[in-house]
Amino acid sequence: MTLTQILLMTPPAEGGGGFATFIPLLLIIVVFYLFFIRPQLKKQKDTKKFREALKKGDKIITIGGIHGKIIEVQEKTFTVEVAPEIKFRIEKSAVAMDGPQEQQLSENR
Repeated sequence: MTLTQILLMTPPAEGGGGFATFIPLLLIIVVFYLFFIRPQLKKQKDTKKFREALKKGDKIITIGGIHGKIIEVQEKTFTVEVAPEIKFRIEKSAVAMDGPQEQQLSENR
């Protein structure tokens, strides 16, 4: 064994084993997909489904923390009433969660 092989802890050079050198790399890619990419894709899919299911009369909370009630649904936006006679038009992507769900979370604490 040479000094560099000892320092780098690499096995002595052999004639075969070409595929065996790729196994750790493949395992890293599989683990990365299973623990990082797949859960993120599932979360994005669930969020999109939630936003598409919102309808007139639902109470929501925006990403900015504004609580309101949907009074009109357009293709890409909602008109939200936050107080009597105060209305905002917001993008669907700005909705963070369902209003009653947040109330249930605070009651459980």
